[in-house]
Amino acid sequence: MNRTKGDEEEYWNSSKFKAFTFDDEDDELSQLKESKRAVNSLRDFVDDDDDDDLERVSWTGEPVGSISWSIKETAGNSGSTHEGREQLKSRNSFSSYAQLPKPTSTYSLSSFFRGRTRPGSFQSLSDALSDTPAKSYAPELGRPKGEYRDYSNDWSPSDTVRRLRKGKVCSLERFRSLQDKLQLLEEAVSMHDGNVITAVLIFLNLTPACLPEILFRELEVRQIALRHLIHFLKEIGDQKLLLDLFRFLDRTEELALSHYREHLNIQDPDKRKEFLKTCIGLPFSAEDSAHIQDHYTLLERQIIIEANDRHLESAGQTEIFRKHPRKASILNMPLVTTLFYSCFYHYTEAECNGTISAHRNLRLLDKQYVLTALAARAKLRAWNDVDALFTTKNWLGYTKKRAPIGFHRVVEILHKNNAPVQILQEYVNLVEDVDTKLNLATKFKCHDVVIDTCRDLKDRQQLLAYRSKVDKGSVEEEKIDALLSSSQIRWKN
Repeated sequence: MNRTKGDEEEYWNSSKFKAFTFDDEDDELSQLKESKRAVNSLRDFVDDDDDDDLERVSWTGEPVGSISWSIKETAGNSGSTHEGREQLKSRNSFSSYAQLPKPTSTYSLSSFFRGRTRPGSFQSLSDALSDTPAKSYAPELGRPKGEYRDYSNDWSPSDTVRRLRKGKVCSLERFRSLQDKLQLLEEAVSMHDGNVITAVLIFLNLTPACLPEILFRELEVRQIALRHLIHFLKEIGDQKLLLDLFRFLDRTEELALSHYREHLNIQDPDKRKEFLKTCIGLPFSAEDSAHIQDHYTLLERQIIIEANDRHLESAGQTEIFRKHPRKASILNMPLVTTLFYSCFYHYTEAECNGTISAHRNLRLLDKQYVLTALAARAKLRAWNDVDALFTTKNWLGYTKKRAPIGFHRVVEILHKNNAPVQILQEYVNLVEDVDTKLNLATKFKCHDVVIDTCRDLKDRQQLLAYRSKVDKGSVEEEKIDALLSSSQIRWKN
């Protein structure tokens, strides 16, 4: 078929196929036409709300409302939400398109279909999105339906316990019947997780329909859950529910101990004393009953001492309170602290204020009493009282020093309270073990004790070695020289 040159050009320009050209640069008019044809071909897929036949184009010549225009608007206005809303609103007004700023986006619908990018031309969609990795314009996919199961309350008891064990949030409100609640508790116990068991027990306890009697009856056959509930109630201090539980289980001793523990919440001393008096008749064990009785007796004695000493201290007429003011009240203090206080302020008034009677009536060990009284009297440097503390008489009237705590501990306490050397030497000599005696005498510089002990042991070498530790020209050095030169002593070495 013969065609003229003009016919061939008209054929190629009117056909949908383009002739091959070596021109590397795209013509703007051809791009505009190609974009128009592409948008018109997608008209079935694009929702066009315009009723009129007026075609609106942007600065790049692309129809407003097309796919390419939407992508460019999204990319150009993602940094400013407010401006993007204003531009979207302007889509319904034709006069406002003349005022739209020229977008800086390089997206082109024609480049999407060509799938290629040249220098100076528009980018492809994949290239454009790869240039901005921090921004994603893909629609967010919906979350899996399984993640919304918590809100539909369709978890089984085993699934619920498993999620609780993993620390995930799930609702327990769907378990309404008693059977469902007990099944949930059984699953929690089978997991052997104390936190999950406690969480389920809290849910059961807070449920109005689950009465305490019903809960206690079911827990009676579930000992693991019962122990967790008892521990939880003790931790939060719910004494009322705890007492009801022990009363239902007929645990009289634990019931009495829980009732006794309530005295910790009573601050007034007189009210606490009266409360302890009511605890004496509770069904405690024999040992616990003795402790309750001692506690009541001690508090009763503390109230008397505190009232008397507060009056004496405020009057300012007692010497010991002027020299050693009280640092704290004696009320609610332990037994040993009360004994130290009494030995410090009222040692000579034992029968009146209970120093000796407290030791006898409250069943303190002799070691506890001697150790506490020694610390109190040594702190006041009352050495006569210290001496009287260890002096005993037999039935023949002979006196002897005896220390239940051992004289080596007596020496350490006296040295700690800066006792004179003469006092220390007296009690070092009372230590029975020779090696311990020499070590204490050397440590606290009781020279006479060391010299006399070496003489008794006839240990010349040790005496010579100790001679270098005393001061030159001192009385101790002269005493050592006299012993070394004596011919009456038969030395072992």
